[in-house]
Amino acid sequence: MEQQYNRAKTWQLLFFVFNNTASNIYLSLMGFVNLYAGNVAGLAVMLVSNIMMAARFWDGITDPIVGFMVDKTNGKFGKFRPFMLLGNLIMLATVVLMFTTTHLMPDGLPKIIYWTAIYLVYIIGYTFQNAATRGGQSVLTNDPKQRPMFARIDSIINALLFTGMAVYITDTLVGKYQGFTAGLFREVIFTFGPISLVLTILAMIGISEKDRPEAYAKLGDQASYGFKDIFRIIKNNRAIQMLVVAASTDKLATQVRQNSVVGIMLYGIIIGNYKMLSRMSMITLIPSMIMIIIGTSVAARFSSKQATVVFTWCSIASSALLGALLIFGDPTKISLEHIGFMTIAYIGLYTLVYGFASINVGLATPMIADCADYELYQSGNYAPALMGTVFGFFDKVISSFAATIVGWFCVLIGYAERFPTQEDPLTSGIFWVTLFLFVGMPILGWIASLIAMKFYPLDKDKMIEVQAKITSMKAQDAAK
Repeated sequence: MEQQYNRAKTWQLLFFVFNNTASNIYLSLMGFVNLYAGNVAGLAVMLVSNIMMAARFWDGITDPIVGFMVDKTNGKFGKFRPFMLLGNLIMLATVVLMFTTTHLMPDGLPKIIYWTAIYLVYIIGYTFQNAATRGGQSVLTNDPKQRPMFARIDSIINALLFTGMAVYITDTLVGKYQGFTAGLFREVIFTFGPISLVLTILAMIGISEKDRPEAYAKLGDQASYGFKDIFRIIKNNRAIQMLVVAASTDKLATQVRQNSVVGIMLYGIIIGNYKMLSRMSMITLIPSMIMIIIGTSVAARFSSKQATVVFTWCSIASSALLGALLIFGDPTKISLEHIGFMTIAYIGLYTLVYGFASINVGLATPMIADCADYELYQSGNYAPALMGTVFGFFDKVISSFAATIVGWFCVLIGYAERFPTQEDPLTSGIFWVTLFLFVGMPILGWIASLIAMKFYPLDKDKMIEVQAKITSMKAQDAAK
């Protein structure tokens, strides 16, 4: 008998992806918080960075608690929609306060306490909406051919979002306001905040048919675990353990490669053309989207696990070739003004690296839903939000060390008091540290992913078995 899947309509899938887009808008805006803190609010940038680093512990505490709350919620408006809306409203309120009022507070301790308190509340809002994104997929669709489509749509929208926001802010608003001023941040917040709220409402519409008490009763999916069972669930779910290792090491390596200091050392010092950094995102946009479509098609046909393994190997190979090009070629010949072999080879290989890495990052999100189904298959516990928040906790904690790693390596080559700038001369220390951070770290992260995927149990055959058993469990519940 052919397995009958709970599928989503195309428009439902598209609309629900907007929930992640809505929270990613705020994630992108928070990338400018150091500029606001230093240029407008008068807070020491290093102090803000340390506070944000320490807040990871608060983030770690709230993640499993929020996941537990979402899984246990089953009211008139379902499990996920209340947290989607509340989370977005919390982020809207806190970001408005953070970016428009902090500089008005008295200097010193009051301003620090004020900013920190707002940031801690912001984390709760972000966790609310993010938990709904990662958990909601499990109820939206369980079709292994359809779940990778979430990654496709999400990755393409994110590529357009981050590129568009960066161009709008740096190319339009910076000139309009003559720098990162209070006026610039005010316009950014009141432009993108309402957009995020509208996208959240559309996402709520997208999942509304599936996220309601009668739908959960029909599916037989009720959270049966207690708070004390959280650590037992994590301990016994090999799938979420291995996914956390694979995705978090990937993200750590990616954030090291994309760190602004690494960009300065590579483009500003080694290549000697810092403008190339801002242009690469535009150059790689269309090719990376095409690669994402190809990658998610592979995942839909075979499995997310197999696609992850294939494209991780592709990432390692293309990154190694990119490193060899920079070592044995002449990086100073990489220029859009005088296009030659080095420019073409660099852009081509970098596009492959960026595209393959984007596929792996995108596939991690639908794989969380697979891990939630695996938990239901193993223990009968329906814990989609918990799977998402556990993933989020380790992902955020491990990736938060990216800036610290970059700092350590800069200290090793003599930059203890400041970071390198594009005015610094090229030394062998800068060259080899940059190569390790830009090429070596990602390769180490991808090797860790391959090892983790070897022990990740959810291949194509296993997911068919998982969904068949869940269907049988639901039928038995319905017959009672």
